[in-house]
Amino acid sequence: MGAVLPTLLLILAGVLVGGTWSLYRQGVPRGAVVVTGLLAVLATAGGLLWLLPGGA
Repeated sequence: MGAVLPTLLLILAGVLVGGTWSLYRQGVPRGAVVVTGLLAVLATAGGLLWLLPGGA
């Protein structure tokens, strides 16, 4: 189970990056694009930090 959760977080980050790009291309208001992008960054950071030695 040790590598499952960070892997899922990184998969979620990829989906969020794709969603952010899609929202941007559709001309959605900037706030929604920024929030989705921030969630992608947080998911990426969480997945990578979890993989570091001593992570949760």
